[in-house]
This record gives sequence, C-alpha cells and structure tokens, in this order.
Amino acid sequence: MRSLCIVFIVVMLALPVLAEDGPGWSFSGRFQGSSNSSGLVMKADPTLGYSFSNSFRTYVGVPVYFVKESSTTATTSTTQTPNSFMNGLGNAYLGFRIGVDREAINYASNVEATAPTGDKAEGFTTGRATVDWTNSFSHSFSSLTPFANIGLANTVSDTSFFVRPFTSLGLVSHFDGGAKLSLSQFVDVGASAYGVRGAGQQRIISKLFKGQSTTSTTSSSTGTGKNRVFETSGETVGTADLANDHGFSTWLTAHSGSKIDFQAGYTRSAGYDLNTVFFGVGFRVGH
Repeated sequence: MRSLCIVFIVVMLALPVLAEDGPGWSFSGRFQGSSNSSGLVMKADPTLGYSFSNSFRTYVGVPVYFVKESSTTATTSTTQTPNSFMNGLGNAYLGFRIGVDREAINYASNVEATAPTGDKAEGFTTGRATVDWTNSFSHSFSSLTPFANIGLANTVSDTSFFVRPFTSLGLVSHFDGGAKLSLSQFVDVGASAYGVRGAGQQRIISKLFKGQSTTSTTSSSTGTGKNRVFETSGETVGTADLANDHGFSTWLTAHSGSKIDFQAGYTRSAGYDLNTVFFGVGFRVGH
C-alpha cells in the first residue's frame, strides 16, 4: 500500500505541471508483468518527460515492483511463504533520448542511468548505480517495420517483453532484432530474437528467493535450470555466463493512436530455460 501511495503522489504532482502552457511536458505510465514457472513479476512504471525538440527528450521515473514467487521457490526460500506477494520501489532513473528520422532509416540513442533507491533485501536493486546505453534502428516498408537494437550496460535491464526475476550488476552487451506488422489501424503483431552476453564478474540478486546468504560459483548450472540461480540463492556472484541469455518473443499490441496501448505475448528464454507469458498496459499524455 505504501508503494501505491507513492505512485499516486507522483501522478498528482505531475498533472499540474502538464497543465502549464509551456510546451514539451509529457506524463506516461506502464503496468506490465511476466509470468513463468519461477513466479510472477509485475512492475508499475510512471514517467515524467520533457521534449526539447522532436529529436531530443529527457525523462525521470521510479518503478514499483510486485512479486509473487512460485510455490517451489517460496518453499526453498528462508523467509517467504507460498503464494505471498512482495512489493517495493525499484531504482529511480534518469534518461536522455536522441532520435533522428530519415527516409533511409530511423535512428535513436537512449542513455538511462539509475540510482540505488530500491530495496536490496527484496532484490529490487544491487545497491549500485547502473547505466544502459541502447541504439535503435528501424525502417518502415508499408505496414512492415523491421527493427534492431544494440546496447551496452552494467546491468541486465527489464524489457517490455520480460520483467526480469532478478537484478544484476556486471558488464553486459545486449541486442535484439525483429519486425512489427500492422494488421490494421489499431492492431499490430510482432516477433523478435534477443541476446545478452556478460563480461567479467556478474552479481545476480533474486527478486524471488529471499535467502540472506551470498553464493559464489564458477558455473551457471547451480539453479534448477540453465542460469536460474535466482531460484535457489538470494545473491550469486560468478562468471560472465551467469548473465548470458538468448531467446525470442512474439506479441500482439492493440492501441488507440499513440496514447493508450495493450500488449500481450510470449517469450522463450533459452538461457534460463523459461517459457514466459507477458502483458503490458500503457498510456501517454502531453507531448
């Protein structure tokens, strides 16, 4: 309840700002979730943004997580009971986005930095600041839009297709590519493949398992599936392959212009051996 009150306060503070005559302000929000055999992880993510021009904008926000572990994970955890929900603030973030639309290709570069405002005991932060730099490319051919994203970060970030069941600290590169097809003015379908590659030491802090000990490992096979150390340890420190993942996603999006959208789909993670169903509802007001 405390987290929901904080979100409500953020919304109330943002609305008067949006009501001012000065152009450029926007307020957006997204509620999304990922459900698989490890558990259910949901995130409410309100964001206040300012567009300086059509090419450059900045934004700030703070997510709130809601986590329900599976009965298997809860049984092995030292502090949780089956079917219990946990919630709390994640890391506050500040982002900058530069975008250029051209006839040949559309390009955007996004840098997002976070502060360790989350609760480490609940797995919502590593206790360290993080930075994620992502570059996006796309081009529309009538109703078909191929796209590709490539980035560098010191954490494995959430995506609209996969709210991670853990928080991580360690250098990673990430990429995904696919295409979106507009079936009508209001409905799109899409599919993409993704990959995450770690480098150097990785620290994985589980949002699901609440044991207090730290596990050190030289292998990623200590969990119940490939790389799934977040099911058996509250915190794991190990080699780069702890963060490695690859897989694919497919989804359907229903939207009303650019202001409201609903998304649902499926993600297959080969690295974690997980089949995930995801959903998302988003809105945007202002510029």
